[in-house]
Amino acid sequence: MSRRRKETLHELGLTPIWHRRANSALGESVPLILGSDQSVSKVNAAKEVSNDRETNDREAQISRMDWAQLKATVAGCIACPLCESRTQTVFGVGDEQANWLFIGEGPGAREDKTGEPFVGQAGKLLDNMLRSIQLRRGEEVYITNIVKCRPPNNRAPQPDEAEQCRPYLERQIVLIKPKLIVALGKVAAQNLLHSNENIGNLRGMLHSYADIPLIVTYHPAYLLRSLSDKAKAWEDLCFAKATMQSLLAQ
Repeated sequence: MSRRRKETLHELGLTPIWHRRANSALGESVPLILGSDQSVSKVNAAKEVSNDRETNDREAQISRMDWAQLKATVAGCIACPLCESRTQTVFGVGDEQANWLFIGEGPGAREDKTGEPFVGQAGKLLDNMLRSIQLRRGEEVYITNIVKCRPPNNRAPQPDEAEQCRPYLERQIVLIKPKLIVALGKVAAQNLLHSNENIGNLRGMLHSYADIPLIVTYHPAYLLRSLSDKAKAWEDLCFAKATMQSLLAQ
């Protein structure tokens, strides 16, 4: 259609003009009216289908990875904006066939520099907590976080950030095959249990994640600020130890 004809139609109020565009996500051509709400809805629906397929493909690929592939993929991950400010990813550390799996919230500034979870004062306290139930970092214990990159200013990870890291954590759990998971802190507990309950309502009982027993306790960084709750954390650790003894006896 000539430019002059388009201008004439516009002046006569005979627009919008019909166009036909291929919708590759749906495998067919669909008519679109410029400025039509219906056309926008169709485009958005097509984008959602495409995004869902990409998400499913990504998760399927991750679910087949071995340790080396998973570590390399996490190291180069750009799935969410957290990658923009990190120094490096923090994958996890410990026995890759551990009975115990401890999961925290996310890396802090020290972890971002070293590439290892739970270092600094919080890490020292976690090591003391492990020793109190006759465990040691790296022996029968694996430690990781809900997200693998440090959130800015050590804030809690956003739901979409945790969702992008979820397939990595799920694959770690499948590869480790732990007998017991210990969620360290509210963020880890709520993400693993898909719950909005506060930590006071989640601790002191046995939960389950992917058919694996799970126990909730306080994050070591929180305990550094709230010494009065250390006694409760000790109760949780005793509960975890008794639970593991029962699991090993089965």
